[in-house]
Amino acid sequence: MNPVEAEKEYKARNKYKAKRGLRYFFRKCKEQKELLFMSVPFLIWLFIFKYIPLGGWVMAFQDFKPAKGFFEQEWAGLDNFRFLFGNERFFEIMRNTLAMSIINLVLGFVTAIALAILLNELRNIAFKRIVQTISYMPHFLSWVVVAGLVSTALAMEDGIVNTILLHLGIIDSPIMWLGVAHYFWGIIGASDVWKSVGWNSIIYLAAMTMINQEQYEAAEIDGAKRIQRILYITLPGIKPVFVILLIMNIGYILESGFEAQYLLMNSMNMDYAENLDIYVLRYGISMADFSLATAAGMFKTIISFIFLFGANKIAEKLGEARLF
Repeated sequence: MNPVEAEKEYKARNKYKAKRGLRYFFRKCKEQKELLFMSVPFLIWLFIFKYIPLGGWVMAFQDFKPAKGFFEQEWAGLDNFRFLFGNERFFEIMRNTLAMSIINLVLGFVTAIALAILLNELRNIAFKRIVQTISYMPHFLSWVVVAGLVSTALAMEDGIVNTILLHLGIIDSPIMWLGVAHYFWGIIGASDVWKSVGWNSIIYLAAMTMINQEQYEAAEIDGAKRIQRILYITLPGIKPVFVILLIMNIGYILESGFEAQYLLMNSMNMDYAENLDIYVLRYGISMADFSLATAAGMFKTIISFIFLFGANKIAEKLGEARLF
């Protein structure tokens, strides 16, 4: 077969595969039309609230004044980004954002997996359900309520934390926990764990139910102890779920939260409490510098995309489960 005929055959084969792929696609759409109709409201919401606002990114390159029309704005080029990256306070805020995100990420994964394993090993169904219910409940509390509970628990005079530590002899005098700046990251991490650990453990419990129980029976027959079964069966069994969730959470690494930091922040801990979201709010609303706030938000989104695609690519290179 000469090269011309080979190329024609190659194109014809690809065209046939494309037609087969389209037929398969439309057949699947027809079979799952109910699911497609159910997804339409979500797609509309996604388009309206996530994609249309992207047009506002143009403000990052303008000296935006709300009183002027869209076509009357003065262009600032990259001045907002130069100010952003030349501002020493911005790098402190990035430090706070990354520190709180990493603390929440590590503590969130470790505690959720640990709780899921402990619940999975419980044999008393009634006690297991009670523990699950108690651990899930804080997830449904507003951060306004949680911040009030945290402030009360950490109060100097009659806060439960100071009371317990004083009775145990760990401290000699009450500590103003929210007044010591370098304690703030730990307080946010502990608060986030208390609020979300039960809810985060649900998906790991679901993953554990998918593990073939015959593996546990075979390991028990071979003399494997409970710890060994957890290390060599349970943890490898939930590894794909862990990797997928890790990739997704790395994509949100610059979103360390807003409500908790905003509600627990004060003038004494502000140097460690202010993160990127609060920075955007302060410049965008309090100071009415919409262009700078948009530039900061744009920077956060782009870096999040880089982290997400980078983590997914690394997982692919390592042969692990990936998001896409």
